Amino acid sequence: MAASIAMSYIKPHMPLYCMPEPETVQDGIDLPPDGGLRAWLVVLGSSLGTFATFGFVNAWGVFQSYYEQTLLSDTSPSTIAWIGSIQYSLVFIPGLVVGRLFDMGIFRIPLTLASAWLVMATFLVAECKTYWQFLLCQGFAVGLGSGVIFNPTLGVIPHWFQKKKGIALGVVAFGSSIGGTVFPIAVRNLIQSVGFKWTMRIIGFIILVALALTNVCVARRLPPKKNSGPFFNLHAFKNPAYTTYCLAGFVSFLGLYTVLTYIDASASFAGIDDNFSFYLVSIANAGSAIGRLASGFGADIFGPLAMMIPSTAIAGILTFIWPFMSSKSGFSAMGFFYGLSSGFFVSILAAPIVEMGETHDVGVRMGMYFTVVALGALAGPPISGAINQSTGGYKDVGYYAGSAVLLSVVLLIISRHFILHGRIWGKA
Repeated sequence: MAASIAMSYIKPHMPLYCMPEPETVQDGIDLPPDGGLRAWLVVLGSSLGTFATFGFVNAWGVFQSYYEQTLLSDTSPSTIAWIGSIQYSLVFIPGLVVGRLFDMGIFRIPLTLASAWLVMATFLVAECKTYWQFLLCQGFAVGLGSGVIFNPTLGVIPHWFQKKKGIALGVVAFGSSIGGTVFPIAVRNLIQSVGFKWTMRIIGFIILVALALTNVCVARRLPPKKNSGPFFNLHAFKNPAYTTYCLAGFVSFLGLYTVLTYIDASASFAGIDDNFSFYLVSIANAGSAIGRLASGFGADIFGPLAMMIPSTAIAGILTFIWPFMSSKSGFSAMGFFYGLSSGFFVSILAAPIVEMGETHDVGVRMGMYFTVVALGALAGPPISGAINQSTGGYKDVGYYAGSAVLLSVVLLIISRHFILHGRIWGKA
């Protein structure tokens, strides 16, 4: 998958694959159709895939708050946060292996098996009663299944789009934000009407329908690569732009998911009615949907880092402000604009890597980058939870997470400096 994501940002003159299809071959390059019913069905299927995977994972904040108050009320917020952190990290980590399988042409079997696995894991969450059961089923099982599905469904888009790749990838990313908006609202209302067990069963059926359509619609177009290359290439870290960018990704995720994880619980802590606070994750993800759509267009015009740096800085500033909110309108506005700004970063974080080395090993660099990012996503929310537990509030949590996000902005600026060879202006 990683290689395929990168191909979406490779300039038109760079070689992709050679296939004897006259209508799509130009100057030795197999050009994607960039439209048509079949191509847009792939986009639909991939969007539904991100809806059912990353969208479901992005709804973790509503579960964090609910578990703290009910099912796991005797467990610390930091400990509960490990469930969500493992989910987040496992969305990225399988890319190192799944991406290589995708490059080899092994796509349909992992997608189908992971779809069945994710639906089963969701149904099993309904039966969980203890922390370790939730950790295994909702943390490891849901996270692993989501990662195996998310990576190839995103990576298949460059098989079908080149000129319209920004629009196509924006629609796919939009699916995850829709999931992050819909699932929290559904969970909250269903728990009140049918209870937790049937809520998770209904969510499982929703995921089943979405992934069934994903399996029907999504397909490869290009032949497998003859030589998919190694899983690791430590030589890539000799490139200062790449090394700095990997460090920026790790540091950013130490703080980036803190607000999404704790915004519901922090609102309740501030005295906001639980019936309203449960909607804050959805509000944040609604803002993220706009950011994800806009980022694709902006990155094509100005460059991905030019879009990521200011938007991530705004997300960092909002993280400092978040703990000082005390009203419904304040939390709502903060959540929406935080989702909007962080959505820019998450949507195009793979794009800059294309310019950080040779084309032939882009997939390896992507896989290594996502592994580094996953470590930050794994550690960030539990660290924030531990700070909350030790201080009895969220102000120090905001200071920690906001500082991490702003530090990542500095590293992004340095990485862009290396790419542009010291120039201030340029597309990067």
